[in-house]
Amino acid sequence: MIFKRMLGAFGVGAPSVDTVLSTPRVQPGGLLRGEVRIKGGDFDADIEYIALGLVTRVESEHGEGEQIGLMELHRTQVSGPFRLRSGEDRTVPFQFPVPWEAPITEIAGQHLHGMGMGVRTELAIAAAVDKGDMDPVEIEPLASQEAFLRAFSQLGFHFKSADLEHGHIYGVSQQLPFYQEIEFYPPPAYSGQINEVELTFIANPGGLDIVLEADKRAGGHGSGGDAFGRWQTSHQEAPHRDWASEINGWLAALSQYSHGGGHYGGHDPYAHQGGHPGGHYGDHHGGHHGGHGGPGMGAVVAAGAAGLVGGYVAAELVEEIFEDEEEEE
Repeated sequence: MIFKRMLGAFGVGAPSVDTVLSTPRVQPGGLLRGEVRIKGGDFDADIEYIALGLVTRVESEHGEGEQIGLMELHRTQVSGPFRLRSGEDRTVPFQFPVPWEAPITEIAGQHLHGMGMGVRTELAIAAAVDKGDMDPVEIEPLASQEAFLRAFSQLGFHFKSADLEHGHIYGVSQQLPFYQEIEFYPPPAYSGQINEVELTFIANPGGLDIVLEADKRAGGHGSGGDAFGRWQTSHQEAPHRDWASEINGWLAALSQYSHGGGHYGGHDPYAHQGGHPGGHYGDHHGGHHGGHGGPGMGAVVAAGAAGLVGGYVAAELVEEIFEDEEEEE
């Protein structure tokens, strides 16, 4: 995309930049590749640097309300200083790793409503910096994540929405200062007991932490509240586990303990401090009923369409940056 604000930042006749991604879809831990194409303007320009940032929208709670801001998952400089001659064409190839904790934005070709991810190109000329338009990127699930999502589909969960929350999960080694919550409507059999279930993945090179949070309905013999389930698995093991059975067992346990209310499953994993032993932990139960036939993963999501690097920007600017992606949807 050509920078929309380039003329305003550097004046009429300034250079233009177009970033082209050769991997517009990538998995966590994969390499994002492409090239930055620079076109010289009406005058010679001393380029100080070209940098790329992988950015997304994150929600942060402040007092009584929430703020939506833009945060960088990863930042890399792809070029140092050079002189760009008038009318000169120059191409700068690049590749950089996507963080393992990168949130999923697409499942089975369906974009997750509420998610936005993109590469932002930053060009500096004579102490003036222009942060241009966003080139959208889709993050597809790892095979280990896909196996768990497939089980959700088999059990009859339906995708509701997804977002990113600023904070850390209790007892998990987390590199990014936010985590993803993928919200699902529960299977029909549990719709009278559970309002929704939120799924969080925290991936690393060796494996995957999985956290489920169920929002239990109040009334009847139950008092409402949240219940948590936690699993830990390697990327090699995950595709071979009977996740449908384990999730179904967890749901059955929620029903069994519904009279108790409160936080079934011990610690709230979304707390901001403390630790937790490794291994297979949480309140998962195997040996219950296996998965049932259900819609494919595409049907599950079809209903919905790094550090504090750079800090937050205003919600209006976030929407402007992602407006091209949303118009395409």
